[in-house]
Amino acid sequence: MLGQRIVTAVILLALLVPALLASSPWPFQILTLGLIGAAAWEWGRLNQAGAASSLALGMGLVVACALAWRAGWTASTPPAVWWVVTLLWVAGGALSLRTGPQGWPQIPRVWRWTLGLVALWAAWLALTAARARGLNFILSVFCLVWVADTAAYFGGRALGRRKLAVTISPGKSWEGVWTGMAAVLALALAWLTWQGGALSAGPSLFSELDRAWGLPFGALLLVGLAAMSVVGDLFESLVKRAAGQKDSSRLLPGHGGVLDRIDALLPVFPAAMALSTWGRT
Repeated sequence: MLGQRIVTAVILLALLVPALLASSPWPFQILTLGLIGAAAWEWGRLNQAGAASSLALGMGLVVACALAWRAGWTASTPPAVWWVVTLLWVAGGALSLRTGPQGWPQIPRVWRWTLGLVALWAAWLALTAARARGLNFILSVFCLVWVADTAAYFGGRALGRRKLAVTISPGKSWEGVWTGMAAVLALALAWLTWQGGALSAGPSLFSELDRAWGLPFGALLLVGLAAMSVVGDLFESLVKRAAGQKDSSRLLPGHGGVLDRIDALLPVFPAAMALSTWGRT
């Protein structure tokens, strides 16, 4: 299993890194378009769609993303889109986590399919828009999610006492969440310190929050983004538990499915775009 995980991770990095570093945005857009289409296929399978319907959901999402690309939204998305999606994540995520796995199947399948496709469409659009803002910006958002998740894992193992959501993900604890939030603040401080001496690096999420909101409130918003990464992780766990599945698929040997790897990114990227566009003309 460990060998599979390493090989899969190396292959993914070999595809992702050149796409991110390319001078043109289209390699990254094409790569992520394929991944988001696969995630939509997985979403259908987790939500009682048959084989043909799941494939149709994946293809439909790819078409919807391509239409947004053609309309120029990957470079210039109306800020209202980010705010609407973020509010939906906050309200819908809180409601879903409150009702638990037993409440999710009570929602009509068509609505569940639609909610998933909207979330995935917005996440892809936010990913490509973040890439258009510059390499420093998109890497800072990726690192926020990765650091929050990694620190929460180790903090939970070392300090975890109070369970966060026993019926959804028994391994997660409040102490892990707080550790992840603290690590994100430390990351932001280190990033801003480094960026201050590298003026050509371009804006990062952290410098944009500082510009738009100021340092104290920006720090609170970073804590909120770390919390949103937890919401994304828990939401996918809730859907999998409701479906009786451990992984969203087996597309990525040793890692499960695409949704298993991007769940925390789904709410964070639109929220990061919303918060960083505040005050822009």
